[in-house]
Amino acid sequence: MAASRKLALSIEVGRYLDGGLADMATFVEGADRLGIHAAWAGEAWGQDAATVLGFLAGRTKRIKLGTGIMQISARAPAMTAMTALSLNALSEGRFLLGLGVSGPQVVEGLHGTPYRMPLTRLKETVQICRAAFSGDRLRHDGQMFTLPLPGGEGKALRLDHQPASIPIFLATLGPKALHFAGEAADGWLGTSFSPDHPEAHLPFIKAGAEAAGRTLDSIDISASARVEIGEDVEAMIERRRPAVAFNMGGMGSATTNFYNAAFRRAGFAEDAEAIQALWLQGDRAGAAKRVPDAMITGFQAIGTPDMVQERFRRYRTAGVNTIKLGLDAVPQGAKRLAMLEQIVDIVDGLNAETEETT
Repeated sequence: MAASRKLALSIEVGRYLDGGLADMATFVEGADRLGIHAAWAGEAWGQDAATVLGFLAGRTKRIKLGTGIMQISARAPAMTAMTALSLNALSEGRFLLGLGVSGPQVVEGLHGTPYRMPLTRLKETVQICRAAFSGDRLRHDGQMFTLPLPGGEGKALRLDHQPASIPIFLATLGPKALHFAGEAADGWLGTSFSPDHPEAHLPFIKAGAEAAGRTLDSIDISASARVEIGEDVEAMIERRRPAVAFNMGGMGSATTNFYNAAFRRAGFAEDAEAIQALWLQGDRAGAAKRVPDAMITGFQAIGTPDMVQERFRRYRTAGVNTIKLGLDAVPQGAKRLAMLEQIVDIVDGLNAETEETT
């Protein structure tokens, strides 16, 4: 990835249940005015992604609106495609479809769907969505989905939308899933990513891209980073330990935790295993205490403005072209918007350096 490439910014919308719709709208509307590339709304086991973006579509003008991510097991692929086309129409072509497989605890516990062949389910969902976006009748003969259903009265239907070009972003973490993102996605939504250890993710995406006859540069490599700016770096690190411990121990089962596996590939196998073990034993305080500083500072951007700018420079050098900002250090609304303005100034300075060298 060329070091001269400019760095773009996107934001995580956050839970409106935490700050209220008014504060969320203030933040995203401000991001729209600042020229932020995209706003991503996620879903776990509280709010869904689609309704939030429908609300924001009417409150914004330029910013892209993406699902970060829609859980593929929560919806039939045709419903995923209909929702995407509807949001694309409501936003006048600004929609980005982010998809992911989630994990067995949510898929089986919340949706009552077996967590079976998740990568195959993702591949077939992408195929069906692409067909729907192209205006084709939905016919699919796969391992997970068959359209129309054999032996019944169904027929192949075309969705009642005009064809649309909707970018598909995939939130993948395992090597095979990363390879598929390289093959088929317009963008990658990266988590548990460190610009100090891009080898844990990017070679798999690159291999997939090359297998499909394209380059890594053709994919929007969008990596998440928690960002906090200030002078007391030690306090910032301490505040971040519980969240990292949760990712290592709580974001998955004892046998299936993609976040934990990504940290292991980045060289933190012993730490990740020890933190997970403490978490699963119920010792959450001990798990947080066990998180080493490097598992925070190497995977996030915290510190003084100069320190944060240097971290952003490392993201760009590693091959990231969009940083998806997690600004949960401050509440939704005006305070979070003020931090975003500061980050925009930092990145503008970084990008100005790029212009001077080209």
